[in-house]
Amino acid sequence: MKFSRYIQFNAVPEWSEYYLPYSELKTLVYQIETEKKASIDEYTALLPTNQQDHAIFIQALNSALNKIIQFYKQKENEATIELEHILSLARPSIYNKLDQRQLPSSTTTSSSIEIEDNQSFSTSITLDQNGMTDGVTTQLIELYIFLSKLKLFVSLNMTAFTKILKKYDKVMNASQSQNYMFYNLLESYPFQTHTRDHIDDLIQQVEQMYGTDKKDSQSELTLLLSDQLAQDRNTMWREKIAQERRLNSISTETHKLKNNLKTLFISFISLIVFIYLLNSSLFEQIEQRRCFAVLVFASILWATELMPLFVTALLVPFLVIVLRVIRSEEETDEGERTYIRLSAMDASKTVFASMLSPVIMLLLGGFTIAAALNKYGIAKALASFVLSKAGTRPSHVLLVNMLVASMASMWISNVAAPVLSLSLIQPILRNLPTGSTFGPCLIMGIALASNLGGIASPIASPQNVIAIQNMSPPPSWTDWFCVSIPLCVLGNCLVWLWLLKSYQIKDTDEIPNTPPKTSNTKRASWTQIYITFITLFTIILWCIAHTYRDTLGDMGVIAIVPLIGFFGTGLLTKDEFNNFLWNVIILAMGGIALGKAVDSSGLLHTIAIQISERVMGLSTFQVLFVFSSLVLVIATFISHTVAALIVLPIVAKIGTELTDPNPRLLVMGTAFVCSAAMGLPVSGFPNMTAISQENSVGLPYLKTIDFLRNGVPCSILIMLCIVSLGYVLMEFTGI
Repeated sequence: MKFSRYIQFNAVPEWSEYYLPYSELKTLVYQIETEKKASIDEYTALLPTNQQDHAIFIQALNSALNKIIQFYKQKENEATIELEHILSLARPSIYNKLDQRQLPSSTTTSSSIEIEDNQSFSTSITLDQNGMTDGVTTQLIELYIFLSKLKLFVSLNMTAFTKILKKYDKVMNASQSQNYMFYNLLESYPFQTHTRDHIDDLIQQVEQMYGTDKKDSQSELTLLLSDQLAQDRNTMWREKIAQERRLNSISTETHKLKNNLKTLFISFISLIVFIYLLNSSLFEQIEQRRCFAVLVFASILWATELMPLFVTALLVPFLVIVLRVIRSEEETDEGERTYIRLSAMDASKTVFASMLSPVIMLLLGGFTIAAALNKYGIAKALASFVLSKAGTRPSHVLLVNMLVASMASMWISNVAAPVLSLSLIQPILRNLPTGSTFGPCLIMGIALASNLGGIASPIASPQNVIAIQNMSPPPSWTDWFCVSIPLCVLGNCLVWLWLLKSYQIKDTDEIPNTPPKTSNTKRASWTQIYITFITLFTIILWCIAHTYRDTLGDMGVIAIVPLIGFFGTGLLTKDEFNNFLWNVIILAMGGIALGKAVDSSGLLHTIAIQISERVMGLSTFQVLFVFSSLVLVIATFISHTVAALIVLPIVAKIGTELTDPNPRLLVMGTAFVCSAAMGLPVSGFPNMTAISQENSVGLPYLKTIDFLRNGVPCSILIMLCIVSLGYVLMEFTGI
């Protein structure tokens, strides 16, 4: 293995950016060589490398060395503080063992504490492991791993400096390695002999404090260290493979030619259905007939995955514009509304203007927050905290993450919440064994829970806002919570039980622990504090957006805050921007274009009116069941928001004309069912985000069949809960 690979795969993952940039320095060496060859002529061919070439290389080395020195001192100081913290917790035991001899002040800065008889604390005192709390034992293990990693950090960098200096001497026919090694590198703090001895002393202290038997302590701690290093190396391998796959466009699919017959058959059937519907007489208006054909055709392509989902999404605006589905609404002098079929040019402006909606900006804002939380370790810390509370039992981990996703959806909308929630579980996914079904189960659970979280609060989803606009008088937040919270909790429990059964999850298969924290006393950096502040500030603005919409505008406008706050300050770069899930964004744009088409063409209005004529004699409960079933089907294929926008005004109108009028109950129940439609990858933004999740080698965790097997039955179960328990709760609260 080349050393450039070796240093990548043996680095501590969270410290990877602080190692010597061997590959970059190697490239610099060859660049200097190329420039020298280009300047060679018959007079300079035999001259040695000039000092300017040396200066460029040495300057690059010194820059990397200074970064390593600064990082090492910071980590050594953290280790010292942590050891003193552990000693302060264990000091009562030390007093007993020293027979009340005076100990040093707790403010000492030395890690090797001296006793009156000048014996080193590390060689004279050991703590009884049985007398230590679990917390102290865990801290000792974490500190031992931390110190061992720091020692390996120095060793790996020492090897890297040696090799790059030899490489430079060989390529440039120079003799810089010896001088730099003796006068620069070995004089630097991390590489000095006394520094290495100091780290060894700290490690010995931890070993002796960990147990009375030195040999057993060393063996146990070494085993724990080996497990941790293996886990780190596995993480680095997966991350590097993922990077190479993105950079080199490595395709892991090898079955492109195996299913040609099946693909051709589905394509043929899809085209036949599309052409038939285009020429059918199901609807009077040509715009509605063609829109229905596009709707069915796109649904077949999305359901069968005949082509990538985002490609089908791109096909939607093309067909909508070419087939001239879009209409404009005008009012005559007599006050009547007329509809005019737009030309392809006018339809293009209308469709593309609608595709860049505030929801797309909301997605970009959520991706930006997720990227910042992940890059600076905040997401990993939150994931470790969540997992520590959930334990390692798969059923508990699944339930906790689902509840976290629903809670996030409750306050920051069910668009941004799944992006954040899925970023939190990345450390868990990376540590799962190959072929584990828990990864797909966990991602599916978060997606479905995020959809359910869309009913939890009035600001959780756009369809809730639309529902409130059609409810007179609008419900209070207390009334909303009295209905939504029980439904959300019950729905999560039902989905949780279904997923455990569907994916055959057993608690006997414990989840591997995420990497332990290096230090319980490690403080957040100013960068992390800033990122946390911007994130919380954005969430607060999202929460109050509806109240202050005259000032703040749409939530999509607020999503610009993290984009400016993180990219404008350089915390995120264009590389992170390019790595956004653009396939999800394109998929969302396609859904918006389809929603615009079915709205503008009058297709959904026609369908809803025909149904409403048949339910006028039914009771409130029966009407709720009928429209819930209708909305469940509609919102499965198109945007939840579009379904609510079209159907809820009709529901409100029908509710006022019933024998027992109760439009508020019908509107609220139907709006809840909009969020419960989650049977396809295109059924809501949480599903779109979940279907895009891939493992380290580019294979998707979920496929359309996963949503059909889990999303469809769960959607039906949630709908039944809404029309039964939800109906009772709405009646009880007076809605």
